[in-house]
Amino acid sequence: MDILINNAAHDQQADIYSLSSELLDTHYTVNIRGTTLLCGEFANRHDGRPGGRIINLTSGQSLAPMPKNLPYAISKGAIEALTLNLSASLASKNITVNAVDPGATDTGWMSNEIRSKIEEKAPFGRLGTPDAARIILFLASLQGQWITGQIIRSRGGQ
Repeated sequence: MDILINNAAHDQQADIYSLSSELLDTHYTVNIRGTTLLCGEFANRHDGRPGGRIINLTSGQSLAPMPKNLPYAISKGAIEALTLNLSASLASKNITVNAVDPGATDTGWMSNEIRSKIEEKAPFGRLGTPDAARIILFLASLQGQWITGQIIRSRGGQ
């Protein structure tokens, strides 16, 4: 195994007034615990040859407040901290660790209302397509071997 891409996410909106331990636990389990345990298993199994890659998917939670989406923002923020810290831990095993923030991407999940709001604010006037996939491909390649500990934003200027 040479490449691990962590793209699982749970997102259920809640503000500080509507939090529950169950809601937080669900976000932590999917967004942090699963990703962290997969990274650990990958590191244990990787044999140290050049080319080991961990690429985590994150969001724009560190760019602006997300008060109505607190559990998601907290848990995805932890992924950024995990990425930075693992990059230092795993460099000696020839594993790079980065995260990609794909921005608002047209994957079929959003309503027309959400789509319109995002497109109005977007400098290019559109949502992302699988633009972030090209970044992930680069990070997974030999050309990406010097990049580690980075959060790469693919947000079309947003």
